[in-house]
Amino acid sequence: MDFMTKWRGGLIAALLMPPALMAGHVSGHETLGLDAPKPQIALTPPMGWNSWNKFACNIDEARIRAVADAMAASGMKDAGYQYIVIDDCWQKDRAADGTIQADPERFPSGIKHLADYVHAKGLKFGLYSDAGAKTCGGRPGSAGYEFQDARTWASWGVDYVKYDWCYTGTRNAEAAYTLMAKALRASGRDIVFSICEWGDNKPAEWAAGAGHLWRTTGDIRDSWDKDEGYSHGFLWILDHNADLWKNSGPNQWNDPDMLEVGNGGMTDVEYRSHFSLWAMLAAPLIAGNDLSTMDKATVYILTNKDVIAVDQDKLGQQGRRVSQNGDLEVWVRPLSGGDRAVVLFNRGAEAKTMSVDWEALQLPAGMKATVKDLWSKQVKKGVKSGYSAEVAPHGVVMIRITPTV
Repeated sequence: MDFMTKWRGGLIAALLMPPALMAGHVSGHETLGLDAPKPQIALTPPMGWNSWNKFACNIDEARIRAVADAMAASGMKDAGYQYIVIDDCWQKDRAADGTIQADPERFPSGIKHLADYVHAKGLKFGLYSDAGAKTCGGRPGSAGYEFQDARTWASWGVDYVKYDWCYTGTRNAEAAYTLMAKALRASGRDIVFSICEWGDNKPAEWAAGAGHLWRTTGDIRDSWDKDEGYSHGFLWILDHNADLWKNSGPNQWNDPDMLEVGNGGMTDVEYRSHFSLWAMLAAPLIAGNDLSTMDKATVYILTNKDVIAVDQDKLGQQGRRVSQNGDLEVWVRPLSGGDRAVVLFNRGAEAKTMSVDWEALQLPAGMKATVKDLWSKQVKKGVKSGYSAEVAPHGVVMIRITPTV
């Protein structure tokens, strides 16, 4: 959601909040601990698709069905993608008893019927809501209706909830997200809880208790390095996630926001960098393009199983930047079984030869290893001491190092 919408939302939110949530008041049960344990349903970062980056509010039942069809048929499901998540603007209003209602023109068959369709494809289904009185798009939010909404979503077969932070006024973020976490755990269905408060309220200090993933920044935009208002280019978001590795792990993931791969604002080389570094960050891989019309290059990037295997590694340890020399960076991620994933990243405008020594990766200097380039698929055996490669401008060389001696 754009900056001005969020700014206006914050300005007038207090006028829209239910009385129990105005004037900074927090209901008693919001401050209670979470009695039910968090479901163990995100032991690796979630993989799926979300409607916002490509379609924003321009969504309907036919479009979501087409995307589900494409995920099942394109190889993405086989590569590990599971969730089809409808973002903002599916809601219309509330019934007399408070039950949230889908927009009948956009979703004439209803949300449950659509969820059933997605499930029949062997996929999982997700929805969006907001901790405020209204969503960022001006639709009904869940403030004051948390338990009712959670029960409704569960009855529809929802598997994933993205929960935003517009029109929240003076609400306490930890309390608001804890309340929805309680509601989801009481709903009778295991639901992945995606906390989307943009990293403003220090989620690293509390979000792991409530959710399975939490946004670390404002929105991503389909750009290498352009920032505008509350949305940021790939490089800005990458830099703001570089030092967050201690907070992340199985069932509790830093979320640098959804993927822009295939949306047209970057080159294929830049999208490979984007995808590779999200894998190094152990980020949720939530595609944001139109799966029903994507070209072969986009499919190749999104379904690279070697890169996905790094993202989904069971050790769950987020990678980190271990060296930075101007535009040249080395990123490393420890993997289960003693392997290392390494990205040689060239942020500059000219191709450069880059190197990494084993010692910089906390490996023995004389160690021999098998090295696989995860994009070219070239494999070198008996590599000793280190590795060098030419890296394209704005590009990466991503390798997996398997010690052999």
